[in-house]
Amino acid sequence: MRFISPKTDFAFKKIFGSNRSKKILISFLNAMVYEGKNTIKSLEIIDPYNPGSTSTLKDTYLDVRAVLDNGSTVIIEMQVLNVEAFEKRVIYNIAKAYANQLDMGEQYTTLRPFIALSIADFLLFKNSSQMINRFRLKEEKQLFNYRDELTLIFIELPKFNKELSELETLSDKWIYFLKAAPSLEMIPESLGAVPEIEEALTIASRANLSHQELEELHKQEVFIGDRKGEIALAKIEQNLKFISLVIEQKFGAVNPELMTTIEKLSLSELERLIETILTFQAMEDLERWLDNFR
Repeated sequence: MRFISPKTDFAFKKIFGSNRSKKILISFLNAMVYEGKNTIKSLEIIDPYNPGSTSTLKDTYLDVRAVLDNGSTVIIEMQVLNVEAFEKRVIYNIAKAYANQLDMGEQYTTLRPFIALSIADFLLFKNSSQMINRFRLKEEKQLFNYRDELTLIFIELPKFNKELSELETLSDKWIYFLKAAPSLEMIPESLGAVPEIEEALTIASRANLSHQELEELHKQEVFIGDRKGEIALAKIEQNLKFISLVIEQKFGAVNPELMTTIEKLSLSELERLIETILTFQAMEDLERWLDNFR
């Protein structure tokens, strides 16, 4: 048995946003938004996934939207590409959705709270060790809430490193599902013990997809792979320019042989060099650092 990755726009909508997904989405949101408490009893999925339509390839995904039984609306975004100004776009999307509740002449009292749940397949808050970070409008010194009208929740998948045997909470199991579904060969007992996750894996089984759906999935996987490559290349070029500028300012002209060694570094190695290079006092410090990569 093989499973598709929930990280594509197509797969995420099919698993969490179809007409058969209500119980799945309730369990997922109770885990992610309400820390495992059984707060949501029912919800309505807005504009549910239609298997007969082909979704548009794009960099930004507003994947699933649902109105909860307490009147709040949740907008869920699965973002695999670390595109420019992602954080600003999250704020724009929730502010726009909140404002669009009102038609001309309607009273502000009819406005209902909005929750933006953003799942990122990359690091957003490097200074925070938390995998889930929550934001609301708060008073600057006393930190009390202005109103609980807008809530931003970010899940950073790279910060989750638990193995299957280490899963404890409902949120652990859902995040493991998001990260590990394509590597599974069967439904593990610990995940199958949660009926909603078992159903999500059933939906995610490649055996249950039509030929058209498999084609759509393949197009999105290729697109994401290409865009990841483009983004990584752009970041490498940007980092190389910065490093070259720092070397010139601190030590003078850049040695071509030295620069050739730097250009062979991976993106993660370049980022490590950027964090370190400002502490170097002489060119010899840089050369010794690079000796580890020759």
